[in-house]
Amino acid sequence: MGLAFDSPNEQQRWRSVDDGVMGGESHSAFSVSDGVGRFHGEVSLDNGGGFASVRREPSDFELSLTKAQGIAVTVRGDGRTYQLRLKSTSLSDASAYRVKFTPTQNHFETLHFPWSAFEAVRRGKVLSDVPPFQPADLTQIGFLIADRTAGPFCLQVNLIEPVS
Repeated sequence: MGLAFDSPNEQQRWRSVDDGVMGGESHSAFSVSDGVGRFHGEVSLDNGGGFASVRREPSDFELSLTKAQGIAVTVRGDGRTYQLRLKSTSLSDASAYRVKFTPTQNHFETLHFPWSAFEAVRRGKVLSDVPPFQPADLTQIGFLIADRTAGPFCLQVNLIEPVS
């Protein structure tokens, strides 16, 4: 069972959390059309900003990850580096497990990430002495851009699915 973007209602499940929570001026949104989810907006470095993110609450999809060996995303990028972020009950609220990726611009590609590829971070700093990611502890899934580059961005997402 994967998370596809064939329902316009899917975009209502995603919410933005941008650097405005810390005084920055970046902004983002998540929209769905023609079977593709789009994480888009603009990163601003003003006022100490520099990140934009979207998150999605758990559903049946997340429950299907508990027996998986990892996660795969089918994406098309814009030349910028993104993070796939997984929130977990084993970390504090401001922390997440992340993996960085720079998807191709010319076509959709499927990227596979084993759970061991994810590192625990808090506000960009890698955490040590934390347990490895456990899919059963997942509370949110999301995307973040924090490449210290001002300007517009757009990550297109076609599918998110468990890897056996």
